[in-house]
Amino acid sequence: MKQLVCITPGQLEYQDAAQPVAKEKHALLKIKRIGICGTDLHAYEGTQPFFNYPRILGHELAAEFVSGDAPGFQPGEPVTIIPYFNCGKCIACRSGKPNCCTSINVCGVHVDGGMREYLVVPSYSLLHGDGLSFDELALVEPLAIGAHGVRRAGVQPGEYVLVIGAGPIGLGIMEFARIAGGHVIAMDINEQRLAFCREKLQVAHTINAGTENALQRLQEITNNDMPTVVIDATGSLKAINNAFQYMAHGARYVLVGLQKNEICFSHPEFHKREATLMSSRNATKEDFDLVMQSMKKGLVNPATYITHHVSFENVKNEFASWLKPETGVIKAMVEVG
Repeated sequence: MKQLVCITPGQLEYQDAAQPVAKEKHALLKIKRIGICGTDLHAYEGTQPFFNYPRILGHELAAEFVSGDAPGFQPGEPVTIIPYFNCGKCIACRSGKPNCCTSINVCGVHVDGGMREYLVVPSYSLLHGDGLSFDELALVEPLAIGAHGVRRAGVQPGEYVLVIGAGPIGLGIMEFARIAGGHVIAMDINEQRLAFCREKLQVAHTINAGTENALQRLQEITNNDMPTVVIDATGSLKAINNAFQYMAHGARYVLVGLQKNEICFSHPEFHKREATLMSSRNATKEDFDLVMQSMKKGLVNPATYITHHVSFENVKNEFASWLKPETGVIKAMVEVG
């Protein structure tokens, strides 16, 4: 089979490899779609935390079940996976939080991922396709990240929810904040992405932090209350640090985006708000189920996100271009086979 390996930052290489064989409690999958995620792009850039090279990227996957020790799954059946392989024994796993397992192996990050023709995964990670298309199935995972962040924030109907970063993860956060009844405010420095929010997701309030006075605009939108939920999806240290000033008194600030350095904020300003700061890592089966149900009900239209289609054979040549804002990429979808 063919596989595409990220040898070092900036270097991708096609390789020939033997088709893997499923061992006990594992399943062999034929990969059909691979969504390109910010994690993949950051790994290619060399800016992704928790990352070693060489590595086969790819964790937003749709596939056909081929064979293996997976009761209830039939050969040829469309599937997706929860790509966070966990130990099942640590304090997080025992507490129902396998998404932050102490020894987690994220497919395509800590262990080799799906940028290849066949992949073996633990059977517990499989999810039935449930009538969704391969494109839709490959988008379940990134949308589940957004759904999990919204669930962590505990968004209530009528709340103002500021989502900073209008990339694929940020867009998913906006969708599920809307579904939860929140009034979404989108903030970014890319006007093209803010236009996407207005036109495709019907986000009523957008702020360009590069050209507008963000604090003043938030005061205008919220009648001086400020947002009671702030969610970062940028992974930018500057954006994360700046956003502490955007919180209402009593607000919750959720970090979905990740970067490598220490964050810094004023303790008195944070304290007087009795604010809550939390992280949101990966997602759980509950989030995946919600996303798939929302797709089937028409609450989320996955096709909205896919701006670029590319064949597996052309990924190496196209990959670097997806880092450039001028390409207008929201979600690139790789088609295999």
